[in-house]
Parts: sequence; structure tokens; C-alpha cells
Amino acid sequence: MLYTLNVAISNLSLHHVTIPFHQVIRATTPIFTILIYRLVYSTSYATTTHTSLLPIILGVAIATYGDYSFTLPGLFLTLLGALLAALKTVATNRMQTGGLRLGALEILHRMSALAMVQSVALAYMSGETASFLASYASAEQLLSRRRVLALLGNGAIAFGLNVVSFAANKRVGALTMTVAANVKQTLTVVLGFVLFDVRIEALNAAGIALTLAGGAWYAKVEMVAKRQTQLLPTSADVSGKA
Repeated sequence: MLYTLNVAISNLSLHHVTIPFHQVIRATTPIFTILIYRLVYSTSYATTTHTSLLPIILGVAIATYGDYSFTLPGLFLTLLGALLAALKTVATNRMQTGGLRLGALEILHRMSALAMVQSVALAYMSGETASFLASYASAEQLLSRRRVLALLGNGAIAFGLNVVSFAANKRVGALTMTVAANVKQTLTVVLGFVLFDVRIEALNAAGIALTLAGGAWYAKVEMVAKRQTQLLPTSADVSGKA
């Protein structure tokens, strides 16, 4: 349910807030991830980890600077979307590293059918299905070869994205995945500049640089923390020395 609601709520919120505002709120997903681990699993992160997140979030805000317009329902939905994104990422990690120990393909096998049913139900209840069908005069237009190929191609890309995302989540953890999502936002702006000649102001470029620098800092902090953990003696080592 988390996976479907995350996408549905995120898309719905875009009707009530501007894209720059949406991106800034979504950039706070690492904070929600830290709070979930703290409240649910009693897991805390080092102060250096918390500090390294600040330039990443601030960098995204600067890189996507624009019209920060929103409504109160839109603010609530965008915050809810950020929370759901954090919950989804944490749940994916726990399913792979906790007691279940599910693989990426097994998770997709178990959830894809349920996600399809939920998506179709939400589309029907929101009126999106009726609007979509009404825009085509016949089944031939609806199921044209071009549209079928586009749908299959989109599905193949989504499948590959989920497999890679789940595998990466298992290896690096939920917090690192949310940090990578923030870095992805700034790289999207860069790709827009390279591929579509999107204009980037000096302020936006500074935000991109700050986000990338913050991502590098976070990666260094996490590497140092993992090395220190590996160097700590285990209980077996201590008992053996005793």
C-alpha cells in the first residue's frame, strides 16, 4: 500500500503546490527517515551525519529556487508524500535485511499485482479512468501500436529501476537512498540543461554545487563510520582474548 500511496499522494499534491515548493519539501525526506529509525527502531545517527544532510537539503532548495506557492491542503499532502517516501524506503530495506530476507525480484513478484489493483482502484475512484477512456473514440486509437510499445517500454524501464533501487537499498541503507534521491533532483536539472537547453541561473548552479558537495561529505562520513564499526572488536573476539 505504501508504494501506491506514495506515488498517488505525490502526484495529487502537484495540483495544489508549485514544482519548486514540492521539490523543497521532498528534499526533507532524509529527516523523516532519521525520525522513523529513531522512533520505531531506536536507532540514532551520529551528529556528523545529521550535519552533512544540511547542505544537501539547502542545496536542493537553492538549485530548484522558484515560485514557492502552495495551499494548506497542498502543504499537508506534500509533507505526507515525503513521509510515505521515507516509510517506503525504510520498509524496503527492512524486508531485505530483517527477518524476511526477501530478494528484490521476490518483493516485486509479491507486490506488483497488489500495486496494480490499488492503482486501478484509485484511478477509478478519482475519475481518471473515465477521463482517460473518454479521450479516445475507439479501441483502435486506445491500443495503437505506438502506445502499446510506449507502455511496454515504460514498464520495462520501471521494472529495471525497481530492481536496481531495491538492490542498492539493501546494500547502502534507507537513509543513503533518500540522500541519493536529493542528489538526483539536482542532476535532473543538469540533464535538463544539457539535453533541453534549460536555463540555469548562477543561484541554481550554486545550489547544484552545494548539493553535490554535501552528498560527497555525507558519503565520506558514512565510509568513516563503517570503517570504525568494522574495527570494533566483537564479543567473540573479546571472549577469545580473555
